[in-house]
Amino acid sequence: MILNDRQRRTFAMALAAMAGFVDSVGFLSAQAYFVSFMSGNTTRLGVAIGTAPQDAIVPALLIGGFIAGVTGGALVSERAGSMRKPAVLALVTALLVIGALARAAGIGTLMMAALVLAMGALNNTFQRDGEVTVGLTYMTGALVKLGIGLARRVTGKGDGRWASWAQLWLGLLGGAVLGAFLQDRLPMGCLWIASVWSAAMVVVAFRVPSES
Repeated sequence: MILNDRQRRTFAMALAAMAGFVDSVGFLSAQAYFVSFMSGNTTRLGVAIGTAPQDAIVPALLIGGFIAGVTGGALVSERAGSMRKPAVLALVTALLVIGALARAAGIGTLMMAALVLAMGALNNTFQRDGEVTVGLTYMTGALVKLGIGLARRVTGKGDGRWASWAQLWLGLLGGAVLGAFLQDRLPMGCLWIASVWSAAMVVVAFRVPSES
């Protein structure tokens, strides 16, 4: 789907960049915990259980919150039908606004809860037959597909689709760099920027065809 459609590919890159931006802001705001990268939080959970069980509560709650966000986003997606993309992104936008308000009020726990819910929900943007077709907040799968695509290219069996996975990863990386840069210089404005970014994606989503 995304590999053969420039419109969807560009849209996915913009959303991956937004996820990288938010994850970077969350990471720098909360003692190096992630709001979108649950593999990292799972490793932190395992390390905590093995060395300091009292520290396991934070990564466990973040993982649970992410799952709750995915579940909530999936329910919205199911009800929205062909309007899945704007509906899911409207939910993400609302959660990011809550996160920005919580940060302004100095309520760090609510901020992190809103961000992790938003990032979980975001992964429902691209679906086909109830299955996520493009993960927007995690890139391990994309990098695996990139590596396989490069191998096929070297052996003359592949096409240029591997480049799309590289672009998706670069989108996440670029967003993370921007998030870190602005978090260092404009900490109280970062989540408002993310909220506006997400709201703009809602508008764009009306022009992106559904996958099913």
